[in-house]
Amino acid sequence: MAVSESSMLAIPLCVDLDGTLIRSDMLYESALLLIKRNPLYVFRMIFWLLGGKAALKAQIAARVQLNPAALPYNRDFLEWLKAQREAGRSLYLCTATHVTLANPVAAHLGIFDGVIATEEGANLAGTAKAARLVERFGDRAFDYCGNERRDMHIWQRSNGAVVVGGPALARAAAGTTSVLNTFPGGGSMLRAAFRALRPHQWTKNGLIVIPLLAAHSARNLDSLIAVMLAVVAFCLCASSVYILNDLLDLEADRAHARKHKRPFASGDLPIVIGLGLCPVLLIASVVIALTLPQKFQLVFATYYVLTCAYSFGLKGKVIIDAMALAGLYTLRVIAGAAAASVPLSFWLLLFSVFLFLSLAFVKRYAELDALRRQKRLRAAGRGYHVEDLAVLQSLGTSAGYLSVLVLALYINSPEVAALYERPKMIWLLCVLVLYWVSRVWMKAQRGEMHDDPVVFALKDKISLAIGVLAVLTTLSAI
Repeated sequence: MAVSESSMLAIPLCVDLDGTLIRSDMLYESALLLIKRNPLYVFRMIFWLLGGKAALKAQIAARVQLNPAALPYNRDFLEWLKAQREAGRSLYLCTATHVTLANPVAAHLGIFDGVIATEEGANLAGTAKAARLVERFGDRAFDYCGNERRDMHIWQRSNGAVVVGGPALARAAAGTTSVLNTFPGGGSMLRAAFRALRPHQWTKNGLIVIPLLAAHSARNLDSLIAVMLAVVAFCLCASSVYILNDLLDLEADRAHARKHKRPFASGDLPIVIGLGLCPVLLIASVVIALTLPQKFQLVFATYYVLTCAYSFGLKGKVIIDAMALAGLYTLRVIAGAAAASVPLSFWLLLFSVFLFLSLAFVKRYAELDALRRQKRLRAAGRGYHVEDLAVLQSLGTSAGYLSVLVLALYINSPEVAALYERPKMIWLLCVLVLYWVSRVWMKAQRGEMHDDPVVFALKDKISLAIGVLAVLTTLSAI
């Protein structure tokens, strides 16, 4: 072993936790877990913060337990730490996270000789952390791994720096001490933020246009503008809620085969950005909604309340979660009628309820089927078990076929005769919907269904072809 390497291994290596060892922040993670348990904790946190950041961390840490195995670790950096440990180097976890939450992380990894963390009355960050490390190891007698500008205070007192971040941070660290190693930070936050909005889900808001088209009022410019504004308001509001949902569902998403790649669950996007985006998007959507009719505003408010209820608890309730999802789809249709100021067809409403209930069951079925194939028994964060698959399939196919029955009854109603010159052409819609529902469930049973049926429909060529045929069929009947 070279002398320089031997000398390096003799120096303790102090490792930051938030943003360095893990691609997240333990304070925000624990606070969100507490808020998910009871949203009223937001007000208590404000009160706790008056006593200082250390007091806030202590109060939160006393009430929550984070699963260290579910945290988004910086894998390349962690493997390097393990190699350092195997080479005989002493490692210390040095973090501003409260010691109650830091200790389980250290115990889970099993590579640290000790933990230096925030305790009662002392928030171990920046200059306070630098002073503690100098007191413990001596000036210039330790190496430090960090990821942000605030760590410059520590690198100024350290023997060497290990930088987890971009070239600019590495250059800044090199101005104060020798840079021993560097690890890249995350990718483009702008791209990650755009992904967090889930723009592909905005297609669901196309349902808002359906009442306007069904009432043959698309040529009414005022109604058309109102509906377009309603679509924008719903897109912004939906993205706000998607971000809130992702923030509250971090651990469950990390245990999911696909959702673990979501920006917040993976650590690609800092939680603090989500906490900022969520209210900004909501406020923008409310401003737009206030320009529309009061009936729309009432439906819009109902939609937001239901989505929040779903995020905070309904998603974990068996059957109720599917009914809530179906309700959210149906509310879009109701909102479209309210925005355009056109009558809401009873038939359209009933058709929507049954069809979207079927799709909600497809979503849960696909998630459970994926777990079954992984030989797991229960969905994380959900109330379903793998043995519920047969029941979900029965409920979902029944709801789907009921939507076809409602469509058939509608076609035979006086309303269709009044709206269409060739109403018999509409019968082809029954065949198309019947085929599509049957095919969706066949795909789900074979394990070929995406756990979001909307994503499946957008990527599936046959589904898109059926959509085009449905539009052509409706046009030919006018």
